[in-house]
This record gives sequence, C-alpha cells and structure tokens, in this order.
Amino acid sequence: MRHLLVFAERDDAEEVAEALGERFPALGTPQVVRETLAGEDDAEDAQWLVVLEGLDEDGLPEVDALVEDHDGWREPG
Repeated sequence: MRHLLVFAERDDAEEVAEALGERFPALGTPQVVRETLAGEDDAEDAQWLVVLEGLDEDGLPEVDALVEDHDGWREPG
C-alpha cells in the first residue's frame, strides 16, 4: 500500500524520509517530491511529500508518530 506523508517544509520531509529509510531498510529511502496545490499562484504554498510504499500496517503507528513530530500528516495514496 502507498502512503503520502505531507509536510509544509522540505527539511521536515527529508528528515522523515531519511529516518524511515534507516528504520525500515527493506523499503529503501522513500522519495521526497514537491506538490503544488491546484490553483495556487504562490509557489511558497507548495507541500512536500514523502512517498512511502510497501510498509505493512504494523509499522504505521511508528510512522504516524514520526510524521506528527515533524508537523506533518499521513494520507493513503
């Protein structure tokens, strides 16, 4: 299953991606991408996403805690 971890700041997204790569090495380091909101004129409003694939449900509580610590949230992708 794919999950999108959403952050306002690039640094937070990159830190979380690195931490997840270390915690779940079988998944590799998740990809960090920038997503602009539909209709947004200001590029500063873009969100940063960490694309997490292949994680089983048992790891989600740990992911959620890490994401929350970095002022983000998780969405199913």
